[in-house]
Amino acid sequence: MTTPRDLLIVAMDGESGRPADRGSLSLALAGAEVIDLLGVRAVELDGDRIVPGGGPSLEDPLLREAESALTHQKPYESVEDWLWRRGRDLSSAYLTAFETEGGLTRQRRRLVSFRAGDVALVDSPARRGAVDRWESHEPVLVALATAAGLYGEPLGEAAEDSTDTTDAPDAPDGPDITDDAVATVLAAVNDAVMELEAVRQRRSIEDAAFDNIWRGF
Repeated sequence: MTTPRDLLIVAMDGESGRPADRGSLSLALAGAEVIDLLGVRAVELDGDRIVPGGGPSLEDPLLREAESALTHQKPYESVEDWLWRRGRDLSSAYLTAFETEGGLTRQRRRLVSFRAGDVALVDSPARRGAVDRWESHEPVLVALATAAGLYGEPLGEAAEDSTDTTDAPDAPDGPDITDDAVATVLAAVNDAVMELEAVRQRRSIEDAAFDNIWRGF
């Protein structure tokens, strides 16, 4: 299994405490792909630029797709740009892959908030492995889930308000990330999710102001 697949399982299992937001989850999945590509030396970071490497052949089809989508010309692509480009509807792509591979089953009631249709995860070694990784508070998975809003507040907001623990499961004070490249990716994911939320809030305010104008006529 891969980190993006584990993250999706955590999001679908509903044990992390919050429903998944499809946009935030897609950004986190794109970051998880970079982290896994770093792990097999398929890429390396030059500052915040993703430089394709010469790692071994990848077994996971979605990671292969991610690798083939990399920018292979200088100055290469920044992690931030990759998240926005690759992350577009990426949660749907992973859900489709799960369903095609038999990892999902249709249910009569809605179990997944970010997908049209009533689907649930089937019991499998992959699912149990992801749950074990989550329950052991594996740092990278916790950080990605946190950034996606599945686990407490996004990292930046949590730092500003460390007293708010509403509905948050027991966990260490923060993930212990020792790899600088991985930390760079996680920071970019967190920033992108916060930017997405800021855009949504701004649009909501603008829409409300527009409605108020029309009410005055």
